Amino acid sequence: MSSFPPATPTAPESGPGLFVTFEGGDGSGKSTQAARLTTALVSAGERVVRTREPGGTPLAETLRSLVLEHGHGPIDARTEALLYATARASHVDQVIRPALRRGDVVVCDRFVDSSLAYQGFGRDLGLDEVSELNRFATGGLSPDLTFLLDISPEDGRARRTAGRRDEDRLESEPDAWHASIREAFLQLAAAAPERFVVIDATLSQDEITARITDAVTTLRRTRAEAAAGSAR
Repeated sequence: MSSFPPATPTAPESGPGLFVTFEGGDGSGKSTQAARLTTALVSAGERVVRTREPGGTPLAETLRSLVLEHGHGPIDARTEALLYATARASHVDQVIRPALRRGDVVVCDRFVDSSLAYQGFGRDLGLDEVSELNRFATGGLSPDLTFLLDISPEDGRARRTAGRRDEDRLESEPDAWHASIREAFLQLAAAAPERFVVIDATLSQDEITARITDAVTTLRRTRAEAAAGSAR
């Protein structure tokens, strides 16, 4: 497993942190790679907040159960989008922004790109409409780096069901719908290549981790050089 060089000690108030998100279809391995990145960063001496969406706060975790678990009755597309945005507003205000202000690294499993793909594209609400809703919810916050773990709907479902775990409300949508989500993610990545790193999720876990580590190391180095240059 790849590792980072030791972090240079800094004071908590020395500057903004780093916001890294993981995106991709269900079963792509986002949670595994987020955990691996967190472990590597902590070992290097970084302060890391690992979190997820929807979730991260008591309110957001409650909304997560409402929007993902079966048994709450029909949820129309607009209600679904608003539930995700409400959870995200709580998450950003109470967890993500405070951590970034402290200079921490935030590693988040899903963020706004998931809403753009799932609700904007998958539910046909429109990318512009969902983007504007989430701009309000987040105050315009955007990740510094996003890893898109790309996987086919068939491979994703095979992974999800391998342990005979019941699929949640979105996971249980048909493969054709998940194929549209995959295409939406790839379009989002193509539109923002400076932020996205697209990785084949069928590679070995170690190979995926190595690519993630290299990308984060490069970004940290670039930011450090920029900060040093502005201080001269």
